[in-house]
Amino acid sequence: MPVPAPLRVLGAALLALSAPPALALVVPLRGWTPVGGNADVWADASGACLIREERHGQALPAFATQAAARTFAVRLQRTLSGQKAVSEVVTQPAQRGETWAVLAAYALEANGVTYRISQLYLSDAGLLRTVTGSSAQHEASPCVNEMREFLRHGAK
Repeated sequence: MPVPAPLRVLGAALLALSAPPALALVVPLRGWTPVGGNADVWADASGACLIREERHGQALPAFATQAAARTFAVRLQRTLSGQKAVSEVVTQPAQRGETWAVLAAYALEANGVTYRISQLYLSDAGLLRTVTGSSAQHEASPCVNEMREFLRHGAK
């Protein structure tokens, strides 16, 4: 199942804040394994759901407050909504420890298939890091809810 690359969302560079780099993603979901030995792409046992982590060279300061994350979420929603193959966009701040991130959810059509995407936007040492979960639009596998909960709330 092809996984869409995260969409580019910011036109102008933001000032980077100094923060320690995040460790590589480890998906703590039972039955999920790295795809082809790549620890940046994980699939559930059935192959119905994928999670992809990407680090970008684009500056993104850490969000110290919910209001700062909300401001970014509004801009992100406008940008994603303007993409031709994207629909049903919803964004919201998501607390991650002492900082905030932004969670986006949307439908994406690619190669005649509609996917449900959940995408977390984080600051990693002042640079954009995304963690993207995807499944087919009407996928009913238990992996869908597991994946969305992991992206929404992190590891438990």
